[in-house]
Amino acid sequence: MPDNNKELTLSAPLSGPVLTLAKVPDAVFASGAMGDGIAIDPINDTLYSPCAGVIIHVARSSHAVTVRADNGAEILLHLGLDTVELNGEGFAMLVKEGDRVSQSQPLLRYDLDKVGQQCKSLISLLILTNSADFHLRPITLKAVKVGEPLLHIVARNAEAANAEAVAGPEIHGQVRVAHRGGLHARPAALIRQTAQGFKSQAHLHFAGKSAPCNSLIGLMGLAVGEQDEVQVSCQGPDAEAALQALLAALATALPDDHHAAAPVCVAAPERPVEAGTLHGVCAAPGLVGGPLFRLSTISLPTDAGNNDPLEQMPALEAALNHVRCEIDGTLTQAKKQKNADEEAIFAAHLALLEDPALLDAARQSIAQGTAATHAWNQSIEAQCTVLQDTGSALLAERANDLRDLKQRVLRALLGEAWHYDVPAGAIVAAHELTPSDLLQLSAQGVAGLCMAEGGATSHVAILARGKGLPCLVALGSALLDQPQGHAVVLDADGGRLELTPNDERLAEVNQAQIDRQQRRDAQQANAHLPAETRNGVAIEVVANVASSHEAADAFANGADGVGLLRTEFLFVDRQTAPDVEEQRLAYQGVLDAMGEKSVIIRTIDVGGDKQLDYLPLPAEANPVLGLRGIRLAQARPEILDQQLRALLQIRPLQRCRILLPMVTEVGELLQIRQRVEALCLQLGIAQRPEIGVMIEVPAAALQAEQLAEHADFLSIGTNDLSQYTLAMDRDHAGLAARVDALHPALLRLIAMTCEGAAVHKRWVGVCGALASDPLATPVLIGLGVTELSVSPVQIGEIKDRVRQLHEAECQRLARDLLKLSSAAAVREACHQHWPLR
Repeated sequence: MPDNNKELTLSAPLSGPVLTLAKVPDAVFASGAMGDGIAIDPINDTLYSPCAGVIIHVARSSHAVTVRADNGAEILLHLGLDTVELNGEGFAMLVKEGDRVSQSQPLLRYDLDKVGQQCKSLISLLILTNSADFHLRPITLKAVKVGEPLLHIVARNAEAANAEAVAGPEIHGQVRVAHRGGLHARPAALIRQTAQGFKSQAHLHFAGKSAPCNSLIGLMGLAVGEQDEVQVSCQGPDAEAALQALLAALATALPDDHHAAAPVCVAAPERPVEAGTLHGVCAAPGLVGGPLFRLSTISLPTDAGNNDPLEQMPALEAALNHVRCEIDGTLTQAKKQKNADEEAIFAAHLALLEDPALLDAARQSIAQGTAATHAWNQSIEAQCTVLQDTGSALLAERANDLRDLKQRVLRALLGEAWHYDVPAGAIVAAHELTPSDLLQLSAQGVAGLCMAEGGATSHVAILARGKGLPCLVALGSALLDQPQGHAVVLDADGGRLELTPNDERLAEVNQAQIDRQQRRDAQQANAHLPAETRNGVAIEVVANVASSHEAADAFANGADGVGLLRTEFLFVDRQTAPDVEEQRLAYQGVLDAMGEKSVIIRTIDVGGDKQLDYLPLPAEANPVLGLRGIRLAQARPEILDQQLRALLQIRPLQRCRILLPMVTEVGELLQIRQRVEALCLQLGIAQRPEIGVMIEVPAAALQAEQLAEHADFLSIGTNDLSQYTLAMDRDHAGLAARVDALHPALLRLIAMTCEGAAVHKRWVGVCGALASDPLATPVLIGLGVTELSVSPVQIGEIKDRVRQLHEAECQRLARDLLKLSSAAAVREACHQHWPLR
């Protein structure tokens, strides 16, 4: 009888790069429909058993085999994609059904060349077919060799599955919680993430209640407030390390940033009742008018009980997988667009979707005959009640995230198309909107949002502010009684929803919108003109782009050129590297899209935390400090060589400048420059293009004068320079918002860079996020920056900002900012000296 309580480590059955299922070019496997798992692109010709067990199935065409491990986990090993169509040709199965096999025992051999040429892909799958009974946890997503640890498998019955792991004494520690607002969603997600990095079981104890640290909902349900003292207990093989990590995570405050803070505009609850007006709380500022459109909620079917668990359980798992894929897509998009708010919110949703408190309750209900729809609905509502009963308004707002997941999974279960037919320009009214609702409504062009419930610190409020959508919350149930389609005015700044505006009021609101749009139009109308300060100093305002399409958009928006072409877009999300011709065509497309303007092309900046599937690199303890940028180019010179050959073949070459990332010393620059000159000689090119250096590590800023002697220009990447200077990972959930490039230390490095470049009469640009911040424009000009590379949509705004400034005043005040003590102080001073219009 299988011991399904035992944790199991699977070893790699093949050698090669590891891929997540989402990257497998097969819809069935990628969707998780056959179960959770992982993929390997093999470089060897033999498939080995990942564990000891029994062969329970051998495919007729010898391309796949299933092993049942001693703990009951059933592992399908599938060699290649669509290889069933080969009918066994090129395969030699070495085992038969019923055989007992040991870990790393050969199971089948195949002709690597023959099979590779005839099948769709050699990418091979390891699938846990009974995923409903087990959790699968990847150990690595790097390249592996046969026999190396690949995955952990743990029974879903957490207590039984971890029986061995929790052996040993239980240790305790106390700490005062430093997170603003206590353990709401983000801090709880940080604690959960920390706990999951260890094998030991960890619990948080507060006010006579306890919760496992791997349960987001359980942690939030404790209603731990800021400065409350809590106890942490850990038991297991790495209990001491887990305890110290958790205590540190609890004691390290999330920054006081816009994630937790409500907007400055809030309605006064004491305001007298006005006829025809509903009062609420401002969640996102703005003033708009338009027709009211009311959204309705999902209705559940009546057949709640007497259902077959064998039908309902797979239905729930399929719905959960569907929603996971949707959220993964949203996360990918948010990462590409550098939308930190969206990324953090939906990462928390993904964590909630894995929460044992939710999943176990729903599965238990299904096992008792409840329909999957009702089981999921009941599980969510029970946890919402827990959060609302804590008495914490902040945690009660987080119940909205749970209801978002409720709706998404229910839609997947019911087969409803998740789409609201809302006219553009409408003001949407709802009981309470969810983050995923908001993303869809924003894409449909609605003018504003208002809710009967909700809060100003909710995730919906954060997203509404990021999208520029005026939003009112807590308007009360009377909102839902309003007739559909009649004109209203949403004055979010004043906390009012005007239900019966007359024609004069609607005209006034319309005029305010027109004025705002005219201001934007005026900026855009002048966007194609040069940007000069009031005293005639020219500042180039160029664009950061990642494709020819984005370059065309930048050109249309008035960019003076491309200040940063990120070439990684050519190298990621594919199985092989682009050849010289493919690269040449891509770079030429960007150059052509920019008319007669110059383009700065950064050489490939991957490695460390940015991995390529076809470029296996060793695992690194600190990837941000590891093999990346120019260091990778030195380790794998053939990749940079191909890229340089492609760059040198675009025409006209004089409009192309090459930018080198992650340079830390002059020798690195000289080595690449010599290689470019050698390639120019080979290709018969008389004059090499200009070569610039990214200033994104403190060492480069400190050596700016020495680098400028041999470089043609310097470009400051404030994103990386910030994290390296402040020793804070800009992707760290608890620190990212504190990585502010207006920190005086950063400004000193920028000043030093400009001073060093001036010695050799080199110009300095900024291509990091700071260049797109209009508050920073006068500071950068004052420190000596003459080029700002920004997002295409901000070209007009930044040029308009430049034209308002006088260089001498910027220089005088920027020097004073270097003496301030914090980024917050710098920002406050900037608001006072150079207020935004």
